Amino acid sequence: MPDFPWDSLATAAATARAHPGGIVDLSVGTPVDPTPEVVAEALRAASDAPGYPQTWGTPELRTAVAAWFARRRGVPGLDPDGVLPTVGSKELVAWLPTLLGLGPGDLVAHPRIAYPTYDVGARLAGARPVVVDSVDDLERAAAEGPVRLLWLNSPSNPTGRVLDVAEMAALVTAARSHGAVVASDECYAELSWAGAAEPSPVPSVLDPRVSGGDLDGLLAVYSLSKQSNLAGYRAAFAAGDPVLVRELLQVRKHAGMIVPAPVQAALTAALADDAHVSAQRERYRSRRAVLLEALGRAGFRIDDSAAGLYLWATRDEASAESVAWFAERGVLVAPGSFYGPAGARHVRMALTATDERVAAAAARW
Repeated sequence: MPDFPWDSLATAAATARAHPGGIVDLSVGTPVDPTPEVVAEALRAASDAPGYPQTWGTPELRTAVAAWFARRRGVPGLDPDGVLPTVGSKELVAWLPTLLGLGPGDLVAHPRIAYPTYDVGARLAGARPVVVDSVDDLERAAAEGPVRLLWLNSPSNPTGRVLDVAEMAALVTAARSHGAVVASDECYAELSWAGAAEPSPVPSVLDPRVSGGDLDGLLAVYSLSKQSNLAGYRAAFAAGDPVLVRELLQVRKHAGMIVPAPVQAALTAALADDAHVSAQRERYRSRRAVLLEALGRAGFRIDDSAAGLYLWATRDEASAESVAWFAERGVLVAPGSFYGPAGARHVRMALTATDERVAAAAARW
């Protein structure tokens, strides 16, 4: 296993903490705003839960996920049998290759600039991670061995790039020709910066324009950590092919991978309430505008970042130099090198700080 990347930020963090105005931590996208009351109330109401919860999730939760996909993501008629709650989305990203029975000789494909857990999940299963950003990349990888799983990530963490319908559809078609499962990590889809984003303009892998109306071998992975401030709840789900979901369910039953009953109730309530998501998106939009203006003054360029919780910034220098520059000003950011060699001249900056801390960071630049 690679070292846990954030451990390497200890020196920069110490420098940032020594700033007279205190640290502004923009390195990890951990929510700081309150959990919506509609969600907290649902959790409280379900707190008397002496029995084991359902691994598959309550019928109410699975129906709420299907309704949310129809209302917010342009995916009508999703079968609730194709929904599976997960203990946060990172858990599923890390364990999906293992749950699918992948092992030595199998290839797990992920984007070139990517959340490191796609690579780690392949290694945990004994499979081999490979980089795939295009259909041509996929064909080259398939010539080396069987591509059993293709990860898509849109909006991207860390870059905020959004795959359009044509790009996703082409990758899905190519992956299917090789018998690969396509898992699409879409957990920032509601945080689009294109207009008001009502509903989200970010296409899902389950969108009929992408899937061709057939969900065979497709899985969308989603988390409410960011849009609903539920990182502490570990509230997420996967949805798509009912046959694939049933296979995952059987393994998860054996492994005891179960979302607690009160969290399932809270997740159900959160999915039914769009108002708090819109309000949270506008908080992030305001903070994003402050950071964008200040970064421009400091000579940084923002690449991609069309959606999601981060700004992908560069001053055309090594990411370690940029990290040090920010740390000297009391601000901690993540080096782009955490996300692969192609990110080595960028830094990732989260929007998850209070208005006061964001204003403090901007003033220091």
